[in-house]
Amino acid sequence: MPQVPQTFDALAVRTWCGLALRALGRAREEIDAINVYPVADGDTGTNLYLTVESAAAAVEAVFTAYEAVPAAPGAGGVSLPDAVRAMAHGALIGARGNSGTILAQLLRGMAQVLAADGETAHTDGRALALALRNAADSARGAVAHPVEGTVLTVASAAADAASSVEGDPGAVALAAHEGALAALAATPRQLAVLEHAGVVDAGGRGLVAVLAALVETFTGEAPRGLPAGAGLPRPGTGAVPGASGTGATGPATAPAAPTGAGTAAARGHGPGSAEEADATGACADGAAEEGHPAFEVIYLLEARDSAVDRLRDRLDALGDSLVVVGGDGLWNVHVHVDDAGAAVEAGIEAGRPYRIRITHFGLGDAHTGAGAGRPPRERAQRAVVAVVPGEGLAGLYAEAGATTVLARPDEPPASGELVEAVRRAHAREVVLLPNDADLRHTAAAAAEQARAEGVRVALIPTRSAVQGIAALAVHEPDRRFDEDVVAMTSAAGATRYAEVAVAERQSWTMAGICQAGDVLGLVDGDVAVIGTDVTATAETVLDRMLAAGGEMVTLVLGDDAPDTIAAHLESRVREAYLAVDTVVYRGGRQGALLLIGVE
Repeated sequence: MPQVPQTFDALAVRTWCGLALRALGRAREEIDAINVYPVADGDTGTNLYLTVESAAAAVEAVFTAYEAVPAAPGAGGVSLPDAVRAMAHGALIGARGNSGTILAQLLRGMAQVLAADGETAHTDGRALALALRNAADSARGAVAHPVEGTVLTVASAAADAASSVEGDPGAVALAAHEGALAALAATPRQLAVLEHAGVVDAGGRGLVAVLAALVETFTGEAPRGLPAGAGLPRPGTGAVPGASGTGATGPATAPAAPTGAGTAAARGHGPGSAEEADATGACADGAAEEGHPAFEVIYLLEARDSAVDRLRDRLDALGDSLVVVGGDGLWNVHVHVDDAGAAVEAGIEAGRPYRIRITHFGLGDAHTGAGAGRPPRERAQRAVVAVVPGEGLAGLYAEAGATTVLARPDEPPASGELVEAVRRAHAREVVLLPNDADLRHTAAAAAEQARAEGVRVALIPTRSAVQGIAALAVHEPDRRFDEDVVAMTSAAGATRYAEVAVAERQSWTMAGICQAGDVLGLVDGDVAVIGTDVTATAETVLDRMLAAGGEMVTLVLGDDAPDTIAAHLESRVREAYLAVDTVVYRGGRQGALLLIGVE
């Protein structure tokens, strides 16, 4: 038997995250298929997987950073507080959907106990039980309108069971898992929509998988759980596969109430029949179900606690399934609304929202059934999936027909996000554009997973978004796949790329030593120019690139680029380089001040 941790230390956190990620990977499709509450878009398992993937990556980053720096004499390894805080933070910033948001709060609640200051070590079974109790309570407190028969019920049952035993972390984890499993089996009796569909709660099913991984962390053996497929709909129930989130809030057994802005009945908080509650599936016309919000809105928010209290009240009046988790100035906000713009505006009034994600429930997804009695939508023959560094480019790529994954500054997407985008594209053939040299291995891993799911994937190693633009410009979905990939690869390879950015710290570069605040001009990934003025540096970079020839210049402006830089560079091209055209795009919050492409 492999050696297993005897206490809840940093290594146990690392092991748990890895096992939980694998467990959710195995159960993802099943979990996606069983959630009939509150909205049918079939991504609960995927959202849980992506949330844990982000948590696991954050923990790995802590270990990698420690291993890269020689330890001082007498220093220990990675501490438990560092590991659990990284886990909680990673889950918070990577939380997806209602399900992932609540799971992030569960992990945060555990971290608050396990990383608490004081002389007492928080590594034994009692500490784990206290952590599970705080997790369940804090998650319930984060949900605007808790509903029983959901993941909240399962989490509370796990905490109750954990507090009833004494022993090492393995014994406590096993009790928590058994309590959660029993509560999960009872969810159909608590939530009529689940009973009518013949399924258990999807978010609760995911939590059971996470707790099973916790047991395996301390015992080396996976505990008894649900038989494969046990949570799937009974034959003949007409259950709608999939739903966003855990079903912890929203219309538990509510009939479709008369539409009325701001009323509890219209938001589905009143009583009703199971038959009517099961009508939360996608409508035949592709619109959101009448009586239920049309959009899911998620964003990270930098704001003070007092502002978040007001934000909760405002969002609660706008829609349902409201979950706000986090603290210490950083929050993850999730809500279902009809007016997505109003939900984002409320975040702007409260603080600084970013990583904004808006999903229309009527549009479906690659792993979403089309609703009871309707066949799944037909796969497209070919699609392009691209990573883009800013909202402006995301819009540009989307207009060209690409499915996009937004890469935030210093927060590159994980492979799971790319796989999800491939599924969302819902095509037999996919061209994948990572648009970043550092993402090549991540994209390759995502491509391999998508191929294992039966999708033909070609990875074009684009290293910049401007190379992706060139590839997309020659994309022709009607020609043979191999020919299309060759043409796109050739266009990308013929595009030289550069960017202008500001140095964050002193460092050695190919052009010499730069200081924090210097303007850097990078050509093909290497620093070629160090300057003090953004426009002058950009002009020098452009001249160097065009010295080797070119027919087209592409400029992608970041939000912080000078207002006059585009006009200045366009004028420079017109005056100094005959027969060279220039096109300008707005990239949004893309990290770099300016991206330049020369074809």
